[in-house]
Amino acid sequence: MSDRPRGNGGPEDGTPEYNWLYGKKGQQPNDADATRAVPQQPRPDETQVMPAASKDARGQQAPRPTDPPRQYRPTSRPTPPPVAPAPGGSGGSGRGSGRRFGGGLRRPRIRPVRWVILLVLLYIAYLVIVPFFAWSKVHKVSWEPDGKRPDDQPGTTYLLVGSDSRAGLSAAERKKLGTGNAAGQRTDTILILHTGSGPNLLMSIPRDSIVEIPGHGTTKINAAFAYGGAKLLTRTVEQNTGIRIDDYVEIGLGGLAGVVDAVGGITICPTEDMDDKLANLHVKKGCQEADGTTALGYARSRHTSNIGDIDRVKHQREVVSAVGDAVVSPWTFLNPFRYWNLLTSVPDFFAFGEGTSTVRAAMWASAMTHVDGKNGLSCVVPIADLSVRWDPTRSKQMFKYIIEDKTSDIPQSLCTPTGLPKGVTG
Repeated sequence: MSDRPRGNGGPEDGTPEYNWLYGKKGQQPNDADATRAVPQQPRPDETQVMPAASKDARGQQAPRPTDPPRQYRPTSRPTPPPVAPAPGGSGGSGRGSGRRFGGGLRRPRIRPVRWVILLVLLYIAYLVIVPFFAWSKVHKVSWEPDGKRPDDQPGTTYLLVGSDSRAGLSAAERKKLGTGNAAGQRTDTILILHTGSGPNLLMSIPRDSIVEIPGHGTTKINAAFAYGGAKLLTRTVEQNTGIRIDDYVEIGLGGLAGVVDAVGGITICPTEDMDDKLANLHVKKGCQEADGTTALGYARSRHTSNIGDIDRVKHQREVVSAVGDAVVSPWTFLNPFRYWNLLTSVPDFFAFGEGTSTVRAAMWASAMTHVDGKNGLSCVVPIADLSVRWDPTRSKQMFKYIIEDKTSDIPQSLCTPTGLPKGVTG
């Protein structure tokens, strides 16, 4: 520090006051209270002179030794904030949650319960669509007769006809089924099914029944089908019974065998050994499983019994009832292959009357499952003797119960397995 000029009224050099104020020359004051020079700090906005860079021998600017080489530092992407959990669960496991992928999109998650519901709905659609598909291929028959017919009656009455036509059967199939090579077309089976306010009634009309056929005199009833097909047979049944037929169903020889095979076979219970070469039937007494060929032979055979056609119609009702039970079993609807085979076999073996709707056909199929004697009535039209002539009194009583839809009032003595009076049949 430069000396203070003298003669201005200040303290004299060397005095304590002078030394306290200015300090001694060459010596920093030790006093803690002495005034110290504040070090000057560089200002951030102050303009500074940059040192000139040195150049090499070629006049190129040489790198500054004090400057370290710059290194590229990649910029890191900021971490996105965590996603708040959806309502209804923690950790994003609530309803509608799913794993994120790609650019933050949410991957949909389908729960097992939804898969089950979807499969159930698809199977229900399958159960509905297949019958309509099969029905679109069913052959329709013109069956309603011309002329005067009985008036409308309560309930619904179906005429079920089993034709013995060999049309469509190959020589190998005719041999397997034991149908022979008969020409023409007659009916092996004639059944009346009535449904209404009382129990369902399935009544067999023996094919050898002697009745009047319009335009052809008195002869066996199955000849009506050969003379005039479904129309003349329907007219013959209506004229001789007074019962109005509402719908018509026809099944071919191969049809019964095909349906039985489609449901995996049925159970038959012959009451005696049956050996009928004409029907290709060889079975022992007692209940047993039967495939389509055996079931058809069992329903057609009439050469192993003393009462011939009467015993045959009983076997026919037994087979029809067994088929109905197999058709409506839960396994039919739970097994898609069995369901498909059964429904798609209908067009090959069955024909329905013109005007029959899918609903009416379904009602017929359902009614056929309730005629086994436990859920309905199964009998033969009342006859007077084994010559298969209808009993004039008892048969009219039976027809009246059907016409008036009073099947619940039919006495057991009138509805018998052979058509003969209860005392005769035992």
